[in-house]
Amino acid sequence: MSDQTPIAGEEEMAELSPDLRDEYEGRLLLAQRKDWEINEAVLRPMMETGPRFWIAVAVLGAIVAWGLYAWGYMVYYGLGAAGINRPVYWGLFIATFVFWVGISHAGTMISAVLRLLKADWRRPITRGAEAMTAFALMMAGLYPLIHLGRVWKFYWMIPYPNNRFMWPNFQSPLMWDMVAIFTYLIGSSLYLYLALIPDLAMARDHTKGWRYKLYRTFALGWRGTEGEWHKLHRALGIFSVVIIPVFLSVHSIVSWDFAVTIQPRWHSSIFAPYFVMGAVYSGLAALATILVVVRSGMRLQEFLRAEHFDALGKLVMVAGMGWIYLWFAGFIVEWYGKDPVIMELIHDEISGKLAPFFWLQMVANVLPVILLAFRKIRTNTKMLLALTLLVNVGMFTERVLIVVGNLQRNYLPFDWGSYRPTWVEVSIVAMTFAGFILLYLLFSRIVPYVPVWEIKEGRLRYSLRRIGRLLVPTAAEIE
Repeated sequence: MSDQTPIAGEEEMAELSPDLRDEYEGRLLLAQRKDWEINEAVLRPMMETGPRFWIAVAVLGAIVAWGLYAWGYMVYYGLGAAGINRPVYWGLFIATFVFWVGISHAGTMISAVLRLLKADWRRPITRGAEAMTAFALMMAGLYPLIHLGRVWKFYWMIPYPNNRFMWPNFQSPLMWDMVAIFTYLIGSSLYLYLALIPDLAMARDHTKGWRYKLYRTFALGWRGTEGEWHKLHRALGIFSVVIIPVFLSVHSIVSWDFAVTIQPRWHSSIFAPYFVMGAVYSGLAALATILVVVRSGMRLQEFLRAEHFDALGKLVMVAGMGWIYLWFAGFIVEWYGKDPVIMELIHDEISGKLAPFFWLQMVANVLPVILLAFRKIRTNTKMLLALTLLVNVGMFTERVLIVVGNLQRNYLPFDWGSYRPTWVEVSIVAMTFAGFILLYLLFSRIVPYVPVWEIKEGRLRYSLRRIGRLLVPTAAEIE
């Protein structure tokens, strides 16, 4: 893809009326841009790190450091320092763990599924989605270690033979989660890296100093030959197919942590699809939030356009409708069952002490579905930012209600209790949120955030063709 590659339809564009020209210029793959202009527009924001960037890094680093101190404090004094008690053996840690695993699902949804469906609007946002998956899984992977308490015993979660013939407990959800997370993390990291190689080579050819050395090392000698492109596309196609069942199984395993117990409201066969749909809903909303912020902070309006937010908003709306259906399907079965303990839990949520959280969850998850039906709202970045943030507030609240709300009641009334997180637990949870944002900030300044090669490839497909008296955009197949 040379910098001298002509843009298909350039001559025809000059024949268009101003209104039609503006309409087509608003579509990324039809915009009249030279290859060198695209390279410069992607590389420039990476090199510009002003004082606000370093202030943000310092603040986030301080939160991470405080969270590490709180984790050390908990290791020294025990899990009781986090507010976990009987009967609430799982608290904010596990709720946040489920939330992070859910956030990670949008990367696969956007990149792998839409790549197989050949949806071209995904091209400028795939890398941001894949990076979000990797960093969210890193944060989720901390929680089995955190909740283990005696973190130096982490190897007990690994199924390996030893001299004493002692095997880990295969019934432990800690081992299930570790296997699921690390499988997904390895697969998604390789998927992210494969798609990065051509752009690392592009950055190598346009930088000097430590960046040049870094990009030269990780570009693996990429030169853009026909054989290299063939192997890259084949590898990405294989990963796209393989990682989708992994993506579905990971959150199913997380849901089975709950569903295989006899805890009221957890012992449900609908938990796997319910958790997967909730993960897609929260993950797509988080991706939209990140893209709006990155677009403004890195001045990527050239690549992240109304067409992309419109399509992403539609996906968020559809995922939200799926979540609403599955929530109602689970609720109506519980309501008609009239189990006394479950009815007590429902009463606590709807009109009891948990009512503020329940109604926050419902408003925050349902209202965006209604509003995102309107294109003007989907393409308004401020409105989209507010609504997608609201979705994740609602989904985090939902996870807290599932874990903490339901554990306060069981089939033995003398064992009922309450729970309140301590500064230790809140600090560790805040550490993971700050760590995620910090990793994302650093990533956006080290590697090209927008997949340049995918955009150039997409531009080769599209051109304006004359059909009778009309000029219409057409797409060609690229093998």
